[in-house]
Order: sequence, then C-alpha cells, then structure tokens
Amino acid sequence: MERKSFWQSGDKKTLLSAFLYFDVSFMIWVLIGPLAVVIAADYPMDPVQKANLVALPILGGSVLRLVFGFLSDYIGPKLTAQIGMVISIVPLVMGWQFVNSLEQLYIVALLLGFAGASFAAALPLAGQWYPKEHQGLAMGIAGAGNSGTVFSTLFANRLAMHYGSWEIVFGLAIIPIVTVLILFTLFARNSPSRPEPRKPAEYALVMKQGDAWVFCALYAVTFGGFVGLSNYLTIFFNSQYGLAPIRAADFTTLCVIGGSLFRPIGGYLSDRIGGARMLTILYGGAALMLACVAFMPPLPVVLALLFVGMMCLGAGNGSVFQLVPLRFGRELGLMTGIVGAAGGLGGYALPLVLGQLYKSVGSYAPGFLCLSAVAAGAMGLIIVKQIGWRKGWLSRSDSGNGAPAAASGVSTASAKL
Repeated sequence: MERKSFWQSGDKKTLLSAFLYFDVSFMIWVLIGPLAVVIAADYPMDPVQKANLVALPILGGSVLRLVFGFLSDYIGPKLTAQIGMVISIVPLVMGWQFVNSLEQLYIVALLLGFAGASFAAALPLAGQWYPKEHQGLAMGIAGAGNSGTVFSTLFANRLAMHYGSWEIVFGLAIIPIVTVLILFTLFARNSPSRPEPRKPAEYALVMKQGDAWVFCALYAVTFGGFVGLSNYLTIFFNSQYGLAPIRAADFTTLCVIGGSLFRPIGGYLSDRIGGARMLTILYGGAALMLACVAFMPPLPVVLALLFVGMMCLGAGNGSVFQLVPLRFGRELGLMTGIVGAAGGLGGYALPLVLGQLYKSVGSYAPGFLCLSAVAAGAMGLIIVKQIGWRKGWLSRSDSGNGAPAAASGVSTASAKL
C-alpha cells in the first residue's frame, strides 16, 4: 500500500493547535530568564540566587510533566492542555499584582512550571495523529513551540523598560495565553486512534526497561541544555561581557533561534537517516562548540559558537523524539512526560552548575567545560546503545517488518508489556 505524504496524513489543525499551545506555554515558562537581570535591580541577588531563580520554573515543569503525561493518557491530551493553560494564568496574575519579596517571586517561578509541563500534552496530541514514518517531523513541528523562548528574550526586557516595571510583563502575557486557549479549544482534537489508558501498575514496568532511562539521559542533555541555556544566557552575557539587559537578551534570542528552528529539522532528518545517527553527530557538535565557549573568545565568536551549539541541541530534541514513539508507541503519553521531566531536570541543573562555579572561581570556563563533557558522554552513550537497537526494535522499525512491535513499544526483551 502506498504511503501518504506528511501533509496527507494526520490532522493539520490539531498539529497547529499543539504548536501554538506549546509555543505560548514555553514563552511563559522561560519568562523569568531574560527578566532576571532587570529583577535584580529590585531584589539584589548573588550568582547562585540568580541561577536558582531562573532554574525554579524548569524544576516545576520537570515534575509536572510526569503528571501531565499521566493525565494525557487517562483524560486525553486536549483536556490536559486546557487545564494546563488555565492554571498557567495563576502565576502570571501573581507576578503581576502580588509579588513583594524575592521569596514570593520564587513561588511564582515554581508555579510557572505548569506552562513548562505543556510538553507532555502537546507532543502526544500531535504525534498520535501521524504514522511512524512521519513521527519525527510531526513531533518536531509541535516541539518547535520552544520557539516561544524567542518572544520572551526579545520582548520581555523591552516591555519592562518601556513601562518601567517588570511586573507588567506578567500581566501582558495573559493576553496571548487566553487567545491560544480559545483557538485550541475550537480546533484541537484527540486522535481517534489514541491508545487506551494502561493500568498504573503497567506504567511502573516501563521504567524497568533500560531504554526508558537511556532516552531520559539523552533528553536531559539536549533539552536540558537548550532550556537551561535559554534561561541563563542573558545573565551570562550581562556578567561576562557587560551587556545591558536588553542587548544581553537580544544576543540570547539569536542563540535561541538556532535551537528552536532546528528542532523540526532534526526530526525530519532523523526520519530520513535515523535518530540514532543524527544524535551521534549532534552531540559531537554540541560538545565541540561548548568546549570552545569555555575559552571565552570575543563576543562575535562566542555568539557564533553558542548559536551552532544551541542548533545542535535543538535538533537533538527532535531526534530523540523521533525515536521515542518507535520504541514506546503505546505509552507515548507517559513516556513523553517521563522523558520530558528528565529534560527539565537537566535544564534545572545547568544554571545551578554555571552559577555555582562562577561564584566559586569567578569564571564560566569550568562550567562550559563540564557541559561539553556531558555532551561528549551522551555521544558515547548513543554510539554504544544503537549497536543493540539495530539488532532489535530499531531494525524492525527501519525495515517495516515487525511494525506492531515497534509501534507498541514492545521489544523482544520486554514482551511482557
């Protein structure tokens, strides 16, 4: 039977809705990152406190992705997304009207994690509409909603300076999320082929499989690197190169664009040459770029290095999620939450590592060398693991033989699931 093209399969309205939901949610999730330099004028912070402030939304998102992944399986990704958008309005109102101390701002930052959990609903909503040969591109397009970071880094500090208040930025962010909530409600649909919910005891068995932990580790590096740097680079450019808040955020925007635009490209290329092969290349590229950044070259050079490094990490996000549906198709909602949570934890750790090492030694060089080593370690992991995968589920998926096993996420070694 002739395969349909990407645009002939699936549901385009739902795919666009998933993208918009993820995009506006991501914008809100990372809102504090670019604003941190401006906020520090009202609430003076040392490097570790700044790192903690921008890391807390990522921590909240990583934990809540597990919850959203579970809900996506049980009540459907559409309703889960609607609940997430409604709750995400709460910290925006708090940040706009009710913050009077750094401690209260920490609470707002943590609650912004509800927006970050959108990942665990947006990707299953889109991915469940598409056959496995188009999973990489579908998940990449939906996941390209991380481009919402661009809106935060480009406009947050400008709006804060224009209105003379960083608090008003939280209030203005309510407008786009309410707009998207209305559009999403009208146009998004759950896939009719959405898998039936599994029993809670069966979900526990997923985490007994080594591949689940491997995907968690891989995504902790790609997504954790992308979102962690997206939130921290404004602080980095301000501290290391002395850039003013708006200019520092503009430079961050350029780096974020590289990661955002290349996520769907990473998924598309992974559909063509395989996610494992793509990841080997991308981890190597990221490791090299981050190692070069550690030498703190002139600003134009470091900008180019970070752009390419973020490009590799962003494309890597798409490549990881080209593989996940092939291996865990029946548990896609849950695995999206689990793997997404691991990515969030990686993003939570990154600012803390950079901030703590900068405070301790007065230089960002050790921090970026650590990040480079982690990316190199991920490259080694994927090289080793794909040898076994190509003898099992990945080989069957590539050839089209044994498709039911690949689609259900059941390998020979895990037939009990």
